[in-house]
Amino acid sequence: MEATLATLGLEPVENGSLVPERMTFADDGRIPNTRLATLLFRSRGLDTQLDREAVAHCFERVFTTNGWRSSWRGGVFPYHHYHSIAHEAFGVLSGWGRLRLGGEQGEDVDVRAGDVLVLPAGTGHCHIQASDDFLLLAGYPEDQRELDLIRDDPTEHDAAVARIERVSRPARDPLGGELARWWP
Repeated sequence: MEATLATLGLEPVENGSLVPERMTFADDGRIPNTRLATLLFRSRGLDTQLDREAVAHCFERVFTTNGWRSSWRGGVFPYHHYHSIAHEAFGVLSGWGRLRLGGEQGEDVDVRAGDVLVLPAGTGHCHIQASDDFLLLAGYPEDQRELDLIRDDPTEHDAAVARIERVSRPARDPLGGELARWWP
């Protein structure tokens, strides 16, 4: 698995572990967000021998090995939304994209091919801008087979918060690290 991570530019940097950037976002009354950190694992650059299908295959293998099932390929909706019954991971297959995380008052984050983004249930996300070839692979923990999609609607907020509290935490992040290290 280490060889696959290396081809994706995701090499361990601290005590043999990949270390993500960590971001948290406040509840704004429309998007609940969560106290759990959004995780961004930055790639140092993909192996130049890989085409987009090979990158997808690598991410699918790594995600599946670590208990995150691959679900779809595509982009992010251009409106603020979140999921209240599942955590979500994105592996960037190609191009670059700018996403706003955390709702309207959140933070813009740029991701590029090889990066992995882990959004805890309740975290708002929205497409802002992207290259023409921007493509993601989405994955979800094995025990989270259903996915809801909730827009930034205050009438949905309280019920969503209750559902978010019940979402299980997988043992590992999609790249194989102990998730409890980032989500205590």
